[in-house]
Amino acid sequence: MNASSAAVRIDKWLWAARFFKTRSLATDAVDGGKVRLNGERVKPARSVKSGDTLDIDNGSTEWEVEVQALSETRGSATVAQTLYAETAQSIARRQQKAEQRKLFQEPGEAIKGRPTKRDRRKLDGSSW
Repeated sequence: MNASSAAVRIDKWLWAARFFKTRSLATDAVDGGKVRLNGERVKPARSVKSGDTLDIDNGSTEWEVEVQALSETRGSATVAQTLYAETAQSIARRQQKAEQRKLFQEPGEAIKGRPTKRDRRKLDGSSW
């Protein structure tokens, strides 16, 4: 952890906290509005400080976290987890989405092998 600096670029912090695999992915996400700092859309060079709130959407999962510590270097996953604290609302929302994914049944699951024309019509919902 880098305690000497009072602020770190948001794209570096997201990469160090392991929300994105590469710094360029983090930069693209910030540019694309997938990351919000205290509810506002920001640029990748914007500094993040302890106590800031981030809304992060990396494509598969959405988090709402509070920055606890700063780091410019990517460390182990255990070190990365000390950089932030996820809010209770965010944890509940992620668990609810995980339940929905678990209960969702794929429409073509009952069909074995390649679907026939009849199966395809059933999947598409057509009334041929």
